[in-house]
Amino acid sequence: MLPKFDILTDEQLNKIHENSMRILKEIGVEFSYDPAIEVLKKQGQRVEGHRVYFDPDFVKEMVAKAPAQFTLHARNPEHNLVCGGENIIYMPGYGAPFIYEADGVKRDATMEDYDNFVKLAGASKYMHMTGGTVVEPTDVRDEIRHLEMAYSHIVNSDKCFMGSSSGYEYAKDSIEMAALLHGGMDVIKEKPALICLINSVTPLKYDDRMLGGLMAYAETGQAMVIASLVMSGSTGPATMAGALSLQNAEVLAGITLAQCINPGTPVVYGSTSAVTDMSTGSLSIGNPENALFTSASAQFARFYGVPCRGGGGLTDSKTVDAQAGYESMMVLFATSTTGVHFVMHTAGILQYYMAMSYEKFMVDDEISGMILRYLKGFDCESDEKMAFDVIEKVGPGGHFLTQKHTRKNFKLEFYRPELSDRQSFDGWSKESLDTNQRAKIKWQEVLASYVPPALDPVVKEKIESFIEKRAKELLNK
Repeated sequence: MLPKFDILTDEQLNKIHENSMRILKEIGVEFSYDPAIEVLKKQGQRVEGHRVYFDPDFVKEMVAKAPAQFTLHARNPEHNLVCGGENIIYMPGYGAPFIYEADGVKRDATMEDYDNFVKLAGASKYMHMTGGTVVEPTDVRDEIRHLEMAYSHIVNSDKCFMGSSSGYEYAKDSIEMAALLHGGMDVIKEKPALICLINSVTPLKYDDRMLGGLMAYAETGQAMVIASLVMSGSTGPATMAGALSLQNAEVLAGITLAQCINPGTPVVYGSTSAVTDMSTGSLSIGNPENALFTSASAQFARFYGVPCRGGGGLTDSKTVDAQAGYESMMVLFATSTTGVHFVMHTAGILQYYMAMSYEKFMVDDEISGMILRYLKGFDCESDEKMAFDVIEKVGPGGHFLTQKHTRKNFKLEFYRPELSDRQSFDGWSKESLDTNQRAKIKWQEVLASYVPPALDPVVKEKIESFIEKRAKELLNK
């Protein structure tokens, strides 16, 4: 992996850090979940109602208990993932309620779409895990949606996946299903198999739903991304340094709580912060400010000694066009070269998290392959790679097309696109398909040929029995 560059000077980083600590001490953070308040009271933090005022030294002490890296375990050990260090993890978009189709149709996402995106991620060479709520399947009742979503990840892929964090009960359901998949609760407490997303409510609040999820995952030693989405100019200050200070305070508060509950709980420092488009009042994510927030967040995560989560192929575009391409490449490239480890929304997102697109998924998958190749850099370890002998053999004025060295090495060294068109102008012709059309054909071919990895029938039956029982309980409440 290539060296990571720092976007902030040491002076800037320390100034923002101290500002965040002042926010935590003097302004505080609201926790609307009584069990979380009790945990922090017992740890000696000043509490007034549901607002907690953190001692900066205590925050530093708790954050230092979080591991610098950890392993997520898949049902296929070949797909285990190390989060931290020099590793990067790509996964699909998360949480979009709509599907935008290639012909411009906008529609609600369904469970069929959910299954399809999990399969596309399972088939991808570049998506390291199948993600979490890849879309919101609006045709499934909210009470049991988390069960159906977890089941989709379990049966349609053998890669790692994310669980529900929508309250203590739903989080426990996801953890129970992961335990059944991996052989018991004791197994996953020792070897974490699940990760979830915990979002603050900016500014300076955590709601009972997210806090319940956080506590369930911490109690069982499962991993979590603790993230803040500051909309600079609306939910946060209209200055980059102020917005980053606010984000940092919120994330540190969440990490501190997790470590109070279970020291050593695997956590990921998360950022989704971006700017408000002041002409529309909407969130904007396909911009240089988003890339700057993500890059700075990676640097802060290194400063605190924890892994980092950032955005992926992000765009404000409503279709798979040039805007979608250049915005997505800018944000994902910045994310990948500044040290982010856990990359949500890598593939498929359109219109600031509002929609998923099958065609955009395939374009982003191609971008991901290109960036991963870039991150490999140069291999100078052997005489074979330095190629002196073949250069000497060909000599001045020759060519390398027919050399054994070329046939042996080009597939290992060169990235070969599956979607991009590299033909000559004459070979391409004006009647050829554009990127959007090629992407539509590609995702349909992938789904038609994809065969989900086999799941042990006994394990499958146990999980299905659990879902059936829990669904009855939840629907009869």
